[in-house]
Amino acid sequence: MGCNRNCGLLTGAIFGAVLAIFGGILIPVGDNLIGKAIKKEAVIVNGTIAFQNWLVPGSSVYRQFWIFHVQNPSEVLETGARPKLEQRGPYTYRVRYLPKENITENSDGTISYMLPNIARFEPDMSVGTENDTITCLNLAVVYNGTFDGLYKVNTGQNDIKKTAIIESYKDKRNLSYWEGHCDLVNGTDGASFPPFVKKDQVLRFFSSDICRSIYGVFQGEQNVKGISLYRFAVPREAFASPAEVSDNYCFCTDQVISKNCTLAGVLDISACKAGRPVFISLPHFLHASESILHDVEGLSPNEQEHETFLDVEPITGFTLQFAKRLQVNLLVKPAAKIEALSKVQKPYIFPLLWLNESAVIGDEKAEMFRNKVTGRVQMLNMLQMVLMIAGSVLFIAFMGSYFICRSKKLK
Repeated sequence: MGCNRNCGLLTGAIFGAVLAIFGGILIPVGDNLIGKAIKKEAVIVNGTIAFQNWLVPGSSVYRQFWIFHVQNPSEVLETGARPKLEQRGPYTYRVRYLPKENITENSDGTISYMLPNIARFEPDMSVGTENDTITCLNLAVVYNGTFDGLYKVNTGQNDIKKTAIIESYKDKRNLSYWEGHCDLVNGTDGASFPPFVKKDQVLRFFSSDICRSIYGVFQGEQNVKGISLYRFAVPREAFASPAEVSDNYCFCTDQVISKNCTLAGVLDISACKAGRPVFISLPHFLHASESILHDVEGLSPNEQEHETFLDVEPITGFTLQFAKRLQVNLLVKPAAKIEALSKVQKPYIFPLLWLNESAVIGDEKAEMFRNKVTGRVQMLNMLQMVLMIAGSVLFIAFMGSYFICRSKKLK
């Protein structure tokens, strides 16, 4: 009788141990199953979730403009005084609402497309109309009705780690604007990344707006509509001077304007803007050298309003919220034969406008995402914990009973 009872206790202890072990091995098995499902849906092939999100954004994307109004134009023109600037805006446009065009699925595991640059003015989200009068330098830049591309990206079919990685832009791997590694097209277009994103990764993406590839580093975790996301932000090092970050040497194109490549925070993109003296920076010269900010009045940089970030769902690699912020500036130099520039005392960077292109996953898409992705992972994690706790409790209880019974028998 005692033997049978002991056997029962041992059986219970073994059963508890099995439960605990099974709980421990369940998650890798479950991860593998979910991993396969994610990989199947993450590739950019007709019929997958990734393809639908890639074809046209599932959320509304808005591009907001703040234009710098010059409050002292007479003093600037007549005496070369520092411009006193006041930002006016936002003037809001809806963009990226049309599907990609000229889509071609290639036999090498890539897909090619053109990206329409169409913008629709949203008066209800703007402070005024497109006919408002603002005093600023003139820069004729027209995007509406044009196309960006040709892009050729990896679908992920042959290698899931290359999903959405740009293979070529305008049929080339480089841009012909910069020297060395700065000229390469690296990463994705920022809308998605290869699945299973880690916090220690550097997420690289290409932006034709700034004529270069750039990157984001992990900043923290976010929760958007019940979905856990990793925030990757463009760090100050991305626009640092070569004197501080040596890898940025190839973005320094003018020794004089850059003060021997010691100025930070501005990027000369004239090479890709038909020779126009256009400089790109973060809004309000965020992370720029103090001397650049001092050349004008009225700017107040702060990270919360002016940084660029991507909130990425780590399992799928989809960007579910983002804010791409940048500022367009002109280089102003003394020119005795041009009346408007005859009083300029030294070259400086003149801010024209800054923009914020942003989006967040819609409620319907968020619910679908929670049901199909995050909900399954959370359920699997909960099941694992329940099994491990139950198994551990049973194992300890039965082993305790066994040793108590054994000690009584020995007495």
